[in-house]
Amino acid sequence: MRHLLDVADLGGAEGIEEVLRLTDSFVEVSERAIPRVPALRGKTVAWLFYEDSTRTRLSFETAAKRLSADTMNFSVSSSSVKKGESLLDTAKTIEAMGIDAIVVRHASAGAPHRIAGWVDAAVINAGDGWHEHPTQALLDCYTLRQHLGSLDGCRIAIVGDIKHSRVARSDVQAFHALGADVTLVAPPTLLPPSLDGWPVRVSHDLDAVLPDVDVVYLLRMQRERMGTGLIPSLREYTATWGLTNRRVERLRPEALVMHPGPMNRGVEIAAEVADLPRSVILDQVRNGVAVRMAVLYLLLGSGADLPAPTPPAAAADAPVVPDPAASPEPAAPDAEPEPARA
Repeated sequence: MRHLLDVADLGGAEGIEEVLRLTDSFVEVSERAIPRVPALRGKTVAWLFYEDSTRTRLSFETAAKRLSADTMNFSVSSSSVKKGESLLDTAKTIEAMGIDAIVVRHASAGAPHRIAGWVDAAVINAGDGWHEHPTQALLDCYTLRQHLGSLDGCRIAIVGDIKHSRVARSDVQAFHALGADVTLVAPPTLLPPSLDGWPVRVSHDLDAVLPDVDVVYLLRMQRERMGTGLIPSLREYTATWGLTNRRVERLRPEALVMHPGPMNRGVEIAAEVADLPRSVILDQVRNGVAVRMAVLYLLLGSGADLPAPTPPAAAADAPVVPDPAASPEPAAPDAEPEPARA
């Protein structure tokens, strides 16, 4: 894997599981008193964000610093983009400064793919238009694995503005690859024009779906991407599709509530529901750092050269791969010679 542009780059369930296993190591690093390892010392990661972001940008920056990488921040509002510089020239300029990876968020679908064709650095898609957001899908899978043990057979309802959601597109692929059963729940106007190839079921009745699911994944109403007339009003949307206090009672006691953020409290999710013990929204944020550490390590660290899994019969001949999250042990001093006995 040279770039991470969409979930398909992970190579299916085996590739997703590899990232999740590596994330376990970096969760342990994040819990240390000094949460830092030298895995990417000497590497430089740049952020190329053409859209506003809180969780994704901060978690990527924290991940790079915990891996001891240098970071280069790019702000569109104070850059030559305001003077008319093209995406190509901006990417080439950043690469000329000697960076190893570019984390890209852009309003246009396909922008990270174009950049990957222009530069030699690794490119990570941090969200492009309505297309995909692969690291969000990875952290969602990791969070569910933490709470449920496995996604195999898990019943997940993704609810809301699916038409404009890059998170939904990535989550559907990742959840399905790990064996989950996904149902999209939305009004017809907030579904994509075509669902051909989507391994999902569709429902327009949230109340009917809630009693049978293990996870309710709520999506933000992306009003900045919407045209007019898709829904009558936000109040009517909440009444029909929002996870209200009344609706949450229809869930099974062990069912989880998720949201990629930022939340519109009182629209797609009631304020009180977002803070219930069954809500794992803050766990998603916490896990985002460790997941992105794993992605950066796989692309830039020695993880890129890890050997393929070895069959048990050949395990004795396999090379020993150091744990990227392990702290180096101090070298033992040379032993003093014992005095000669009389």
